[in-house]
Amino acid sequence: MSEFEFVTSWGEKIPIVINVRRGLRNITLRPHSGDSRHISISRPWLSSNTAAMKFVEQKRRWLEKFFINAPQKVRIKSGDTIEFLDRRVGIVYDGTIHANNFVLNNNGTYTLFVGGDEKMLESRVRNFVKAELLKEIKKLIRGVPRDFWPRRICLRDTTSRWGSCSSTGTMSFSWRLAFAPYDVMRYVVMHELSHVKHMDHSPEFWAQVRALYGFGVERAKRWLNQNGSKLHQYL
Repeated sequence: MSEFEFVTSWGEKIPIVINVRRGLRNITLRPHSGDSRHISISRPWLSSNTAAMKFVEQKRRWLEKFFINAPQKVRIKSGDTIEFLDRRVGIVYDGTIHANNFVLNNNGTYTLFVGGDEKMLESRVRNFVKAELLKEIKKLIRGVPRDFWPRRICLRDTTSRWGSCSSTGTMSFSWRLAFAPYDVMRYVVMHELSHVKHMDHSPEFWAQVRALYGFGVERAKRWLNQNGSKLHQYL
């Protein structure tokens, strides 16, 4: 049981885990949804737990909104159907195979046959989804002029940002974009590619996003704002 708790206005007690880090200048926090709903806090060693808890209270409105919208995790098991990258995919465990087998069915749906240890089914599905997303992102990037290409692409499991572009040329994306409509995922990719030219959100930046993405930027942004929390439902 955690020593500290965040008690929501509806009475839910959410554990708080405080970590002390040397070299850190400011208190930071991150809420976690799913099977283990909790808040992780990192604070400088010269700060105090009291200061950390005051910081939590300052973020109360944002935290409550996060936990209200954060869906409970849905466990994936053999026989379930999930959707990613605009594909409807049935999950089937097959203990006789070692590697995943991804099959296109006659009706346009797919089946992912997962082998190995059945206890690792969710992990293997997760890794497959991430690999498929990375392939699609690379395909999209190859379709824009080379001067927009990042030096490096990585996938992360972030709760507050769908993508980022660093000044060093590294571009990061939330792997949960795989569960978004394809054009919404494509919008995030074009958004981050536009930061190669404009490291801000100026009118020039948005003009660049529209030039790369085409018609429908506002629709994609709106979908992500309204439905983004649902992308954390699986795995």
